Amino acid sequence: MYIINKISKILPKKIKNKYIVTILIFIIWIFFLDDYSLIKQRKIENQIKKLKTQKEYYINEIQKDSIELNNLKTNPAAQEKFAREKFLMKKENEDIFIIKKKNE
Repeated sequence: MYIINKISKILPKKIKNKYIVTILIFIIWIFFLDDYSLIKQRKIENQIKKLKTQKEYYINEIQKDSIELNNLKTNPAAQEKFAREKFLMKKENEDIFIIKKKNE
């Protein structure tokens, strides 16, 4: 109680008002102490934005891959090209030379 009296003597009269003190405590509580504080809400909003951009990226990648898959299912020339590039398959009497860059 002694500490509270000492603090109340130091504070100006306007801040001693119980309504202002209550409002200040409420504002501090909302901004910093609550589980759903405004600071945490901002972080969550930023995380949601990042996840939405990732979602768009993966949807575009799925569309590209489904187009490529459909092309591989229907086009024999595309199948041969894919097998040669990805799995290094070759025809008989063919030699394959793999050229790698230094940074790979």
